Amino acid sequence: MYKEYGWKSGATHAHGFILPALLELLNKEKNRSILDVGCGNGYLANYLIDKGFNVYGIDASSEGISNAQKSNPTRFFKQDINSKILPEMLASHTFDTIISTEVIEHLYDPRGYIEFCKSILATNGELIMSTPYHGYFKNLIMALTGTFDRHFTALWDGGHIKFWSKKSLIELLGEFDFKVVEFKGVGRFPYLWKTMFIKVKI
Repeated sequence: MYKEYGWKSGATHAHGFILPALLELLNKEKNRSILDVGCGNGYLANYLIDKGFNVYGIDASSEGISNAQKSNPTRFFKQDINSKILPEMLASHTFDTIISTEVIEHLYDPRGYIEFCKSILATNGELIMSTPYHGYFKNLIMALTGTFDRHFTALWDGGHIKFWSKKSLIELLGEFDFKVVEFKGVGRFPYLWKTMFIKVKI
């Protein structure tokens, strides 16, 4: 069952470490037509638009899209969570780049999500995504410091459903013939990263 995230306008706590890393992975000359899949309240996409990038956004959240459209009303569209078809207003667009930050951990069907991204991506297109990082040392530190339950809480309605490591994420993307171009851990110290970015190509 879909649960609204509860979007408000403005940046979230994660944008401080997500945006700099994403900008390092993007290039206006190469990434000319970008779709933000799971754009939330549109903060990140609107930020990129202000920087001169050509960006559109889709999200299942009515609250999020309503907030996003306040800045750029013709750039954001509601997407049904189970739909594998782009909204009609975007059907004629070709996207050479998909960005998707902090989305896959909220999904019951990550394979359907990756399949959808691949189906709308142009030939030789790039998928750049982020999700909270999990690995042996980070999990060990959380267990030793008593923060494991707080981090993996089951009490957050609409929260994280799946938890990804670098290995499991690459394995999933490999099922759809995506090849890794770049991996980047961001926030905190190496192997204790808050989140990870991966850039892949068809």
